[in-house]
Amino acid sequence: MNVHSKQTEKTGEKVSSTSLKKVSLPHLTERKQKEMLWTETWRVIRRKRPKSPNLHPLQAAMLSIPELIKKKRDGGKLTDEEIKTFIQAVTTRDIQECQIGAMLMAIWQQNMVLTEIQALTREMMSSGEVMSWPEEWAGLVVDKHSTGGVGDKVSLVLAPALAACGCKVPMISGRGLAHTGGTLDKLESIPGFNIHQSTAQVHCILSSVGCCIVGQTETLVPADRVLYALRDATSTVDSLALITGSIISKKGAESLAALVLDVKFGRAALFKDLASAKELAHLLVNVGNGLGMRTGAVLSSMDAIIGRSVGNSVEVIESLETLKGNGPADLMELVSTLGGILLLMTGQVADLSDGSKQISQAVIGGTALSKFQTMMEAQGVANEIAQALCSAHTDYYSILRRAKHLTELKTLRDGFVQDLDGLVLAEVLHKLGVGRVRAGEPVNHSVGAELLVSLGRKVSKGVPWLRLHYDDVSPSSEQIEALQRVLTLGSQQNTQNTHTLVTELLLPHLKSRTAQSPADRKEREELQSRGLFHSKHQDQDQDRLRPSEDLDLNLLARADGLYLRTSDSDNLSHQHRSGLRRPSWSSQTAFSCSLVPPPAQP
Repeated sequence: MNVHSKQTEKTGEKVSSTSLKKVSLPHLTERKQKEMLWTETWRVIRRKRPKSPNLHPLQAAMLSIPELIKKKRDGGKLTDEEIKTFIQAVTTRDIQECQIGAMLMAIWQQNMVLTEIQALTREMMSSGEVMSWPEEWAGLVVDKHSTGGVGDKVSLVLAPALAACGCKVPMISGRGLAHTGGTLDKLESIPGFNIHQSTAQVHCILSSVGCCIVGQTETLVPADRVLYALRDATSTVDSLALITGSIISKKGAESLAALVLDVKFGRAALFKDLASAKELAHLLVNVGNGLGMRTGAVLSSMDAIIGRSVGNSVEVIESLETLKGNGPADLMELVSTLGGILLLMTGQVADLSDGSKQISQAVIGGTALSKFQTMMEAQGVANEIAQALCSAHTDYYSILRRAKHLTELKTLRDGFVQDLDGLVLAEVLHKLGVGRVRAGEPVNHSVGAELLVSLGRKVSKGVPWLRLHYDDVSPSSEQIEALQRVLTLGSQQNTQNTHTLVTELLLPHLKSRTAQSPADRKEREELQSRGLFHSKHQDQDQDRLRPSEDLDLNLLARADGLYLRTSDSDNLSHQHRSGLRRPSWSSQTAFSCSLVPPPAQP
């Protein structure tokens, strides 16, 4: 066959020597030159012929991974199919770790638009098992996620409280890393508590109890486990796109009807200022709603600590005391607000204040404690241990491990408690064994601290203000000095320095179908005039204001003496929303509301 004109068997494509690189190598033999020409000929044929139909899709995808990295690195927008290709390669490990790291850094540098983040989240969610629930649970399966804080024991109280209110709560939690504590580490301080449950076991526990708190299974969002580990190694942990994909994909795989997010800001939080936390909260809410979950968020302050205890065993004790009706006000504020939002989003209550009240009653009345006891038993805790922990009078340390040493720090002067630095306290406790430096390391469940004072309280010199629990690792003199700096005393009481944590709410647009009678239409118009009822259509085509149409409803809801002010209206009123029916929801956007003092009575 003439080497200068070859027709391929499979494609029928003719390749001539004119399409090859011409070389002039007189020092080579004619045979060697022909061999080189054959090599170049087949190189062109392989480049031009179509991919073999027998080639595995992921093998074909590997050819394009470098191009995808380059596209994102240069600021391009990845298509849904390109993101799918990347996540599939991550899931099956048919991609080099250096390539995953390069893509993570490209995303961190160039960020992602909303459609990219939605596609990333959807593909991560679909990378493993997606849970399914019985039809009779429709609209009742809910969960909560926190971005991490100091003394954050909300899940231990909220999950059983929601179950007591009729919800199903498959709470998939995480472990502590750096200075923030982990819910799973706290629960594992209870002898016998098993956080490893299969999907079938989760179904069984939800059927009998209504709530469980478990770790992520091997089959749930496997792509996230790979990406999460490499995000830490590549310093891309703080990417908003990657944070959103990680959080929402796992919650989406739970097939939730509603999700509430506790996004924290302050010196002891991931985000130090409200604006940064709000940016993440808006993104989480929009992506969650885009996946079909009714998603809302609470922006809460994380400067001090939540409650009075920090540590694993000591936080379990405080959670049990809260479930017995003796909880601190700031912890109950978060529990009732987050729970109230979930009851509102699932349509079990008409407004937030009713939802918060139901959650509070479940905690104070003891039904949530009963759920917590049955949950412990369902997850491996012996019946006598669960009963003892939940009894009215119990010696907790007859069951939970007590630290070898206790020491109390005393105030250095008289004054009013003006500030408590949660970050410094958490960092010292972390070094004493509360937390871990690397994933997989053990933690010391007995190490912790109890605050003996509260914000605004007047104290005298020499009064104990902190009780420190520690084991073999004793606090150094430098650490004791750091702990003393946690407490800030002032000469005057700051009347505005109350420990209210909830700052702002981000909720999906609430809609209500108005009644069609003239009297109801008149009442609606009166509510509009008072700023209590606002439609985005009211200044547009009047044909769109048909009584039968769903209208955007941004209302003020009273809760614990405070009002929720929407971003659309600054008008405040004490008028009640009589005659409005149970809300339905739109999953497209969110509105913002802030806590403000109630208006003065006329």
